[in-house]
Amino acid sequence: MSSVLPASFHCHVFPFAEDEEARRGALQQLQQQSHELREVLGETERFLSQVLGRVQRLLPPWQVQIRKMKAVYLALNQCSVSATHKCLIAEAWCATRDLPTLQQALQDSSSEAGVSAVVHRIPCRDMPPTLVRTTRFTASFQGIVDAYGVGRYQEVNPAPYTIITFPFLFAVMFGDVGHGLLMFLFALAMVLAEDRPAVRKAQNEIWQTFFGGRYMLLLMGLFSVYTGFIYNECFSRATVIFPSGWSVAAMANQSGWSDAFLANHPLLTLDPNVTGVFLGPYPFGIDPVWSLAVNHLSFLNSFKMKMSVILGVTHMAFGVVLGIFNHVHFGQLHRLPLETLPELVFLLGLFGYLVFLVVYKWLRVSAASAASAPSILIHFINMFLFSRSPANRPLFPGQEVVQSTLVVLALAMVPILLLGTPLFLRWQHRRCQRRRAHHQPDETKTGLLDSPDASTAGWGSDEEKAGCPGDPEKAEFVLSDVLMHQAIHTIEFCLGCISNTASYLRLWALSLAHAQLSEVLWAMVMSQGLGLGREIGLAAVVLVPVFAAFAVLTVAILLVMEGLSAFLHALRLHWVEFQNKFYSGTGYKLNPFTFSVEDE
Repeated sequence: MSSVLPASFHCHVFPFAEDEEARRGALQQLQQQSHELREVLGETERFLSQVLGRVQRLLPPWQVQIRKMKAVYLALNQCSVSATHKCLIAEAWCATRDLPTLQQALQDSSSEAGVSAVVHRIPCRDMPPTLVRTTRFTASFQGIVDAYGVGRYQEVNPAPYTIITFPFLFAVMFGDVGHGLLMFLFALAMVLAEDRPAVRKAQNEIWQTFFGGRYMLLLMGLFSVYTGFIYNECFSRATVIFPSGWSVAAMANQSGWSDAFLANHPLLTLDPNVTGVFLGPYPFGIDPVWSLAVNHLSFLNSFKMKMSVILGVTHMAFGVVLGIFNHVHFGQLHRLPLETLPELVFLLGLFGYLVFLVVYKWLRVSAASAASAPSILIHFINMFLFSRSPANRPLFPGQEVVQSTLVVLALAMVPILLLGTPLFLRWQHRRCQRRRAHHQPDETKTGLLDSPDASTAGWGSDEEKAGCPGDPEKAEFVLSDVLMHQAIHTIEFCLGCISNTASYLRLWALSLAHAQLSEVLWAMVMSQGLGLGREIGLAAVVLVPVFAAFAVLTVAILLVMEGLSAFLHALRLHWVEFQNKFYSGTGYKLNPFTFSVEDE
């Protein structure tokens, strides 16, 4: 049974004329009124559309003006009011290069508004903020440095060197011509389309990450192509660019290989110690004949492991050398003989000597004597034990004396690193106290922030730790604190030289892992597809889905996953093994007042 709801109706009652002419006249009048009302409503809608269209055009400039006004008033609210002089006083950091622009802007605004604005440069002992000007190319590299920590004011910036070393170390782990070329083309497409609004304003977070590092990806792909040519790998396949430097026929003649033996053993061991088998070095990279050898992996293991040690020691030594510029700039000249020199002696005396042994053995040991060549690893272990293995003959005359001398020198650097700087600061502190006792003027300079002596005015030098500034409240020196800080630095550096050198072996491990993954993917997908069909038509049909699967797996596993893994390992090598040798990263960024919106 349906329910019934109460309802109310409203209706208008019009008089009904009896005369037909009167009814027709009333109808015409109502139609005329309706027509007039429609015209009025139409004009009103058109007028409102014009108003709204104009508002729509003016709304973005209005929004910009409102945001500018809010930003200006926010900055003015941070100023202090001087009741005596009836003015606003603002204390702010400004880049020295931008001071003329600031003065000109204040002068122009003062002449228009009828008020006066004066700029004074004031001395300050606080550490200034850090301003690093970047471009589209350098922004991504500066970003990975700032992710570790913003550098102190006027500290050596690792970003210019990272532009080269980061893509190169990545490419050492990711070396493949095909994979590097795909990454390079992907980054090149983003670079060419970087000015398109649709590309720049895409809201996808993953796309924004790739787009922000497009120039880094460009160099990473380019360097990967270079190292891929050195490894002679293109999608795990070797390419024959130059004639091979090996003559397998000489091995076959001397070894008595038969056709049946060669048919059952398509992969053979390459032995350079056979007369006439080695014709000469391959012009560039690794000889493609190694891809057919059974001992291919053992050869690459030896090559890449030694290469990783050489690159690691060179990279760390370069980081220690960069610390010299910090010490000289901040007036910490005592750190050169008390820290930098002992660090270089310790690093190069031990691990630099290991690099020397590797290069010396490469140059001096021939293929004929390679089987009986002494082991570098055994020599390096005996170096620390001050012993000698009778079965492991020396590489050069006087090797034991050289090794013992280097170890003693390296161990002698440890107490210098541990006690040198604290004792020097203690002596400097006592000298400053004697000067105050005799009322001698302090020679410490306190310059303006934009003066050449600003960096040595106190905040950037060790004289402040030693209590040399003229402020008596800061004239405090605690030897135990300085000793503890220096002990941590010494232990971190000495043990870090060992662990950091071993950490660079990730270049070897990741490179081999990438090559083996490429080999497995080719063998399990493309090789199987190429062997399914012998006829041209059948092979063409089969290879379409096989190649599609190979392409998807290559992008997903080798480019994305392996690329991300190599990227993170290269990042760790720069943060932990390289930058901690000279870069403190204890500063803070300068956030200048600006109306511009950066897209980078």
